[in-house]
Amino acid sequence: MRAVRVVVADDHQIWRSGLRADLGEAFAVIGEAGDAASAIKVIRREKPDLVVCDLHMPEGGGIRVARECGADVPIVMLTVSEAERDLLDAVAAGAVGYLVKSTSVDDLRRNLYRAAQGEPVFSPSLAALVLGEFRRMHRGAGGTQALSEREREVLQHVARGHSYKEVGEQLFIAEKTVENHVRNILGKLHLSRRQELIRYALDHGIE
Repeated sequence: MRAVRVVVADDHQIWRSGLRADLGEAFAVIGEAGDAASAIKVIRREKPDLVVCDLHMPEGGGIRVARECGADVPIVMLTVSEAERDLLDAVAAGAVGYLVKSTSVDDLRRNLYRAAQGEPVFSPSLAALVLGEFRRMHRGAGGTQALSEREREVLQHVARGHSYKEVGEQLFIAEKTVENHVRNILGKLHLSRRQELIRYALDHGIE
């Protein structure tokens, strides 16, 4: 199985070196950058499978990287910040995931592999923040009327950061069926990327 091609962006070279070592053989770091502008250049040149990016870097930080490259490649923020605003801003900018740097190596590898497939990933404590935001949002029906009950259930689990396999286990359906539901939801809501489901759920108070 081909290694996941990764670009790592962080303004601390020692941290980049440590992350490169932690990722192991399932990942191949094909580029590094110490600021947002350099990261964007490397991403556009190398066309990686995944970007692991610090939130706070010179030249605009991870938010700028997500805004400019999130439509082309899955981007995961790997940061020390557990602030709710930072999390929501990253999702709004186009990040597919948000993990804290205290994440264990095994969990990091597992989540980054999922993110490379386009699945949203969050540290558990941060997923709880997302759900808290759901509860505070105004509850409007909007486009959700077009969704079936099963599709709404799938959307709820995906927005919590669950993998397709985990969603299938929770709902007693096949992983492929979950993927098909997500594809149908994207079509009904006129969304082009999986991470936009999280933003949609926030905007429509789906919990």
